[in-house]
Amino acid sequence: MLEIENVSRSFGKNRVLDGVSFTVGDGRMTGFVGGNGAGKTTTMRIILGVLASDTGTVTLDGTRLTPADRALFGYMPEERGLYPKMKVAEQIVYLGRLHGMSASAAKASTDDLLERLGLGERANATVESLSLGNQQRAQIAAALVHDPSVLVLDEPFSGLDPMAVETVQTVLTEHAATGVPVLFSSHQLDIVERICDDLVVIAGGTIRAQGSREELREQHSEARYEIDLAHDAGWVREMPGVRVVELDGDYAVFEVDRGAPGESSQPGQSSQQGQSSQQGQDAAQAVLRRALETGPVRRFAPVLPTLSQIFKEVVR
Repeated sequence: MLEIENVSRSFGKNRVLDGVSFTVGDGRMTGFVGGNGAGKTTTMRIILGVLASDTGTVTLDGTRLTPADRALFGYMPEERGLYPKMKVAEQIVYLGRLHGMSASAAKASTDDLLERLGLGERANATVESLSLGNQQRAQIAAALVHDPSVLVLDEPFSGLDPMAVETVQTVLTEHAATGVPVLFSSHQLDIVERICDDLVVIAGGTIRAQGSREELREQHSEARYEIDLAHDAGWVREMPGVRVVELDGDYAVFEVDRGAPGESSQPGQSSQQGQSSQQGQDAAQAVLRRALETGPVRRFAPVLPTLSQIFKEVVR
């Protein structure tokens, strides 16, 4: 497990990171999201040892990172980092050799990665002759060629078309499945939501939210439910403690008191908050009971927010 604990960094009087702490679990795809200037790239550079932190630590499996540890990491910077006039395969093999691989092992790994990333036919093309999307795939191959123990990727899906995104996603998730922690940043929240196991949201140099995708969606839900019936749903508007926000024949979306879905009472929660939560749950269950009495129910479920909605909520 990669752990970043209480990391801070300033450039002059500008505090770029302020007590940043989060973990990247073994075999987990962790999406690192935030706006421009939020601190994502600075955090990644500190993990890689390119920058030093003013305070805090970065550890792997509980041990502080050494230069030897970091030499086993795979890193893809946001900016292009390949030699434009070198042939693709030649360059990836060269980078593998720099990581201490034998010539034969580096070539075998390069050939395998280029095929899996859809670049097999362009192996002998120069980097500068590739499209931007294919250059991005080549950079991912460069980060993976030495079978890294930790993978850190800055905007790996930038410039990729939907088919290329799927290809790269498959390669990265397969690598994570071997037990490797994978941290990647992206502005493409729909992609992050689809492929990540865990999320870390940063804004203004501080962590605003973190956890598994499901945990965050549950924590930031708005006590909103949807119900799909085999008959008219207009009666939902008459239910006490319910506010209908969408109604279309046999389908309705309604809200109950804030705190109902998945927000059980926590230690220290006031009795008034706990009562409000319970009332919300009771109202939702009353709608379900009434629906079952009137006919078949095709669907009844809480409406959970998207990553984009959560992001807007926690960074504002």
